[in-house]
Amino acid sequence: MIGYAQSGQTGSIHSDHPKGIEMAEKAAIITGASSGIGLAIARMLGEEGYSITMTARRPDKLSAAAAELEELGIELQFVAADMQSEDDIKRVVETHRERYGRLDVLVNNAGVGFGSPVGDFKTKQIDMQLDVNIRAIVLFYRESVEMLRAAAAEHNNAIVVNTSSISGKAGQAWLSVYSATKHAVVGFTQAMNKELSGEGIKSTALCPAFVDTPMTEFAKGQVAAEKMITPGDIAESVRLLLKLSPACNIPEMIFERPGEDMF
Repeated sequence: MIGYAQSGQTGSIHSDHPKGIEMAEKAAIITGASSGIGLAIARMLGEEGYSITMTARRPDKLSAAAAELEELGIELQFVAADMQSEDDIKRVVETHRERYGRLDVLVNNAGVGFGSPVGDFKTKQIDMQLDVNIRAIVLFYRESVEMLRAAAAEHNNAIVVNTSSISGKAGQAWLSVYSATKHAVVGFTQAMNKELSGEGIKSTALCPAFVDTPMTEFAKGQVAAEKMITPGDIAESVRLLLKLSPACNIPEMIFERPGEDMF
């Protein structure tokens, strides 16, 4: 495992392997990988034999999550990065390229949400949601497309997963800016399929209702955690995408709780 602790740029490095390209058989990048949906997907991809680069903002949480997966025998590295920073996003992709030399699966999972009535919007929170929830996804596509094209040329089945939300299908009061960014994720995913799927790069937007993660703590007074969708449910949906033939793409998945009409 290689760990990069964030301190401005790259911090301390500890490695069991020599630095430089070490071509993996299949490899993935997962953002927002320190907990919840991202960690569940990272675990699943490791189980499926992918070498993975995990990234998230907080080095301490990311290091602990990476150690948890390393104990399972998963080949990985972790890179702490701020999804609002273009330089950090470039660094994540380049670090992945240097380590594994290829990219078969990109999971754009990092996200942030703030609830507020329209008259109380804070500009910093607006900007953060726009940057993390949609701008970072656009930048990850741009920086990763060369490796994705190479993987698609090899097996015609490179995959990009973009975490949206049920509120990306129907705008929600009090979560209006978050809803807008998640609508943008769905729209950008549609555009990328029109642009890239003919080359074998397939994009899927995940649109879940409440998932039992730290991000939904605010709702657990109204919806008990045990009644929420699990991160494992989302991870298993991504496992399905790995099994599809090159002739099949699922551009969007909506996850609802039984008996609840989210629209």
